[in-house]
Amino acid sequence: MVQVIVRDNNVDQALRALKKKMQREGLFREMKVRRHYEKPSVKKAREKSEAVRRYRKLERKRKER
Repeated sequence: MVQVIVRDNNVDQALRALKKKMQREGLFREMKVRRHYEKPSVKKAREKSEAVRRYRKLERKRKER
């Protein structure tokens, strides 16, 4: 559960902090994925493509060094 403290009635600052925390937790991504039912085969393919993307990104970073 994400919680944010509102200080000095500054709601804008609290909303920014909440959005940042939700982004770090991955809630926006999870909400997008769970918006519609995803067949197990489609889910498996998506997760595999995400893993490949992460691996390629990691390899690019290693080559830069």
